[in-house]
Amino acid sequence: MRIPFTRYGWPQVVFYPAAIAVFMIVLWFGVHPTTPIWIIHYVEIALGLVLIWALSFFRDPHRDIPQDKDILLAPADGTITDIEIIEESEFIEGKSLRIGIFLSIFDVHINRSPCPATVEKINYHEGQFLDARNLDSGRLNESNDLWLTRTETPYDKIIVRQISGAIARRIVCKAQIGQNLGQGEKFGMIKFGSRTELYVPLRQDVTCLVKRGDKVKAGLTPMIKYIH
Repeated sequence: MRIPFTRYGWPQVVFYPAAIAVFMIVLWFGVHPTTPIWIIHYVEIALGLVLIWALSFFRDPHRDIPQDKDILLAPADGTITDIEIIEESEFIEGKSLRIGIFLSIFDVHINRSPCPATVEKINYHEGQFLDARNLDSGRLNESNDLWLTRTETPYDKIIVRQISGAIARRIVCKAQIGQNLGQGEKFGMIKFGSRTELYVPLRQDVTCLVKRGDKVKAGLTPMIKYIH
């Protein structure tokens, strides 16, 4: 039977809930006898909600990945916060469409490859921990870039950037240079609220399928379509 938690978060999946459960037990049996029972109940309920959230943060729901070589899927769950045209000079080397996704603490935080692609390079950058909703966070925050080349036509270079937020302080990337990722394949996560960006070469046959405010799901929501 498949365990619905990501392997990227196993230390926390075990430690956080266990710590909360122990504290709940200690509180129930170790509280002073004169403490009103309603206070204990409220605290236990609050801790129970934190316990549920700690487990749900590392959830890994099953997803039936669309297999369409003409689309790029969302690399993360969350809300589209910005879409803009930029000049990307390091890998794509030209005008690119950058789409930013904000992941709240309630979203699934697993990152997925938007298409079948080969990992050309992985660039980690130290940085700040600004709120991930801040557009400057993509430039100033701690981040990790996956430089990918599509293995289907067009053989575009694309970038997926994992970005830490004010709460997130741990980027996990298990992809390896030279690895071939399948469409929607999991390669890592960002632990707690964060941001993920997708960079695509600006071409006449590239159509953006999302707009600001849209909710997207990694490996399910088409974000870009190549029009033939």
